[in-house]
Amino acid sequence: MEAARQYNVHEAKTHFSKILEVVATGQEVIISKSGEPVAKVVPLAGKVRRTARGSLTEPVVLHDDFDDMSDDPGFAEAFGLHPEGSAE
Repeated sequence: MEAARQYNVHEAKTHFSKILEVVATGQEVIISKSGEPVAKVVPLAGKVRRTARGSLTEPVVLHDDFDDMSDDPGFAEAFGLHPEGSAE
């Protein structure tokens, strides 16, 4: 695992928006005062950013019958696919 980035208090104040961008990517940032770590800025949630193609971990598989609703008797009725007046 990569070591957390470290900023002194002055750098943290000057580059706060940059620090937030780093944390938003899932990384942690350490804030130091007089060379001693005093705080850690961490992401609130493990949000995954999916902004690029190929971001899924496994390939998507669509079977030949993925859209076959023939075994669902309520589907046609729910979407008005039966001719009016007909009953199955």
